[in-house]
Amino acid sequence: MNPQWEIIGSEGFKFMGKMNASISHEIKNVLAIINEHAGLLEDFTLMAEKGMPVDPERLKQVAGKIQSQIQRADTIVKNMNTFAHSVDEAKGTVELGGLLSFMAVLTERLATMRGVTISAVASPEPITITTHPFLLQTLIWFCLEAVMENAVTGKKLHLSARADEQGVQVVISGLENTEKLFSSHGFPGRRENALLEALEGNAAVKGEGGEIVLTLPLTFSNPAMAKGEVS
Repeated sequence: MNPQWEIIGSEGFKFMGKMNASISHEIKNVLAIINEHAGLLEDFTLMAEKGMPVDPERLKQVAGKIQSQIQRADTIVKNMNTFAHSVDEAKGTVELGGLLSFMAVLTERLATMRGVTISAVASPEPITITTHPFLLQTLIWFCLEAVMENAVTGKKLHLSARADEQGVQVVISGLENTEKLFSSHGFPGRRENALLEALEGNAAVKGEGGEIVLTLPLTFSNPAMAKGEVS
């Protein structure tokens, strides 16, 4: 197997495992809250059985909270399903605004644990490219991870996209201490460079603007990559 593909495959599995673990933790948290409220309903039932008055408004509040958590779980599972299907195609059409919004949601829990907020900034017009969806998600996460290693608590990072005649740019802004990306993380490192080569892109860290800029072609054309063989 090509050494570059080994890096991409190994790191891609790690990315998927980390995201799935985060999603499962979110689902467990929802179930814990539902279980807590179910216990309250059971207490109210026992009170009623003993002839004690039960406030209908309290019952309504508990039921509403359970319903809210069910809706939250439904959203989490839908996001998990979307993430799982990102590996279906080695070459697909992606609307960058939607992908960046999804990445902000997907990584929210991991960012929150580090005291960082990630938000997506909408583009004036939709920006659509043809690329490898899963590998692009993986690359964006590695960039975010590298940034968060050097970010102070309360830091706000922004994801945005822009297009020009040469292609598109995915921008991570709100960075600080950009020199540490080179000294401590060696950014871009082996895994980022392997993904950039596969996606036919490049990366630049702009200290003046506090940005990581990923430049990608409008149309992904690497036939070897589409077959799962990195040249």
